[in-house]
Formats: sequence, structure tokens, C-alpha cells
Amino acid sequence: MMPGSSRNVIRAGLKRLGVVVAVLWGAATIAFAAVKLIPGDPVSVLSGGENVVDAAERAVLTQQYGLDQPLYVQYARYVLSALTGDFGESYQYRQPVTELIYGAAGPTLQLAGSAIFIALILALSIALATAGRRRGIAIAVSGIELVLLSTPVYWIGIVLLSVFSFRLQWFPVTGNAGFSALVLPAIALSLPLAALLTQVLRDGLEEALLQPFSLTVRTRGVGETALRLRHGLRHAALAASTLTGTLFASTLSGSILTETVFGRSGIGQITLQAIKTRDMPLVLGLVMLSAFVFVIINLLVDALYLLIDPRLRRSAA
Repeated sequence: MMPGSSRNVIRAGLKRLGVVVAVLWGAATIAFAAVKLIPGDPVSVLSGGENVVDAAERAVLTQQYGLDQPLYVQYARYVLSALTGDFGESYQYRQPVTELIYGAAGPTLQLAGSAIFIALILALSIALATAGRRRGIAIAVSGIELVLLSTPVYWIGIVLLSVFSFRLQWFPVTGNAGFSALVLPAIALSLPLAALLTQVLRDGLEEALLQPFSLTVRTRGVGETALRLRHGLRHAALAASTLTGTLFASTLSGSILTETVFGRSGIGQITLQAIKTRDMPLVLGLVMLSAFVFVIINLLVDALYLLIDPRLRRSAA
């Protein structure tokens, strides 16, 4: 007979799998409906513009891409193909959508990963240095964080470009070539993220430092720095890990502005082009990628919870 704990694990796994399938199906359905509502003619995109080909050629293209089929047939074909990882061929680029996304994912992953890494380093350093400190320092730092949070990323990017690229000429203005081309976009993207993460981490740290266990640790002669690093951070890390996962997923799927300002290729650029040209297969593929990234990162964050908090491991067992 199957032990109760094993049954619970299997039940939890099936439940989570059902949630994943529901999220992906919902994203595919909403994206399909949204793309169909965008004004424009897909055949014109396929043929390179209005009145570029004659009626016979338009009919061939329409039939080739299944655009002459009823809407529910197009939807069913799309969902069934998406389940096998086949999102069709891009209207604009005339390449498989999966190959286009794979090619663009590298630069975007590099940018998003660098931005999150910088944001985490800044947030940890500032939160550890300011949590529970003098009120004047906390107010000054909070003011800077609010300014960064309320400043658009593209504006930060333009300021960085003006100072470090145009005036000082330390970094290239645009492009993806080399580490130097990554520095400014990563910093521009990381500053608002760092501000938000710092606020969450500092609140968690200050709450932890007021808990009874902190008093117990202090009575053992443990220093304030060790208390913050060994015990306070663990307490504050739960909320920060959830936020980090969400921010990373958002950065991966929403890097359009940063990539546009710095002239970088990536997911953001092909997303912009796909929407502008009503490239339905590519838009749908990108939406499914975003949904998939969110799902995977949420699963990783849940797993991270178990590593951070021993109480969750015991309850899961």
C-alpha cells in the first residue's frame, strides 16, 4: 500500500501540473483572441505589403497558412501544435518561431540575468547597511529608492547614455558586442529593481531584528553583523525571493524599452516587430514563452522556499 506521504506528494505534483497546463492554455487563448482583434491583414505581412501580389498569389498564401479556415479551426490547430512545441513559421521573418525565439533569447537572458544580479547585490548591501539604523539615513535612502522606482527605465537609460557614452565615451552607444555593451543597459534595468528589492529586504530585516529570537541570539554574544547575515537575512529572504522571481520573469518578457533605447537585439525587439507587423505566429509564440517562464520561475521559487525555511520542509514531509 502506498504510504500517505507519497500519495500527498503525487497529489501535489498532479495539482501543480494541472495549474501549469491551465496557465499555458489560458495564455494561448487570450493571445490568440488579442492577435485576431489587432487590425491589419496577415496576408499583406506575408507578401511584404499591400497590393504586392495579385489575387491568385494571395489565395495561395491564405490557404498555405490556414487563414481561410474558420476561426475555431485555426484556434484548435494552434493549440494542438503549441502542445508539441510547434508555433509555426513567422510571417515576417519566414523562419520557424522556435528558431527565432531561441536566437533572441540569449541576449535578453544575458541582460536580464545581469540586471537581477546587480539589483540583488545592491539590495543586499543597502538593506544590511540601513536596516534599523538612524532615522535620517533611512529617510535619505528611502527617498532615493522612491525616485528610482518612479523613474522610467528608458529615462535612466538616456541619462546613462548621455553621460557615459556620449560625453565620457566609456561605453558603446548601441549594440550587443562584448561586455562593455552590456554594462549600461544592465545598470539601467537594475536600478528600479534594486530599489524595490531593498525596500522589501529592509522591512523583512527590521521585522526580524525585533523578534524574540534576535534577542536570544544577542544574549549569546553574537555580533550585530553576524545576527543580520545568519538569521535576519533568512527571515527576510522569503518575501524577497518571491519578488525576485517575479521581477526576473517580468524582465525577461518585458525588456522592450531597454533593448530599444540601447539598440540591442533580443526578445524585446522581436516582440515589438511582431506586434507592429501583426505577425500572429511569432506573437503567440512569445506570449507562450512568457507564460512558460512565469510558471517555471514560480516553481523554482516554491522550491527555494523549502531550502530557506526548515518549517516548510517539515510540513511538506
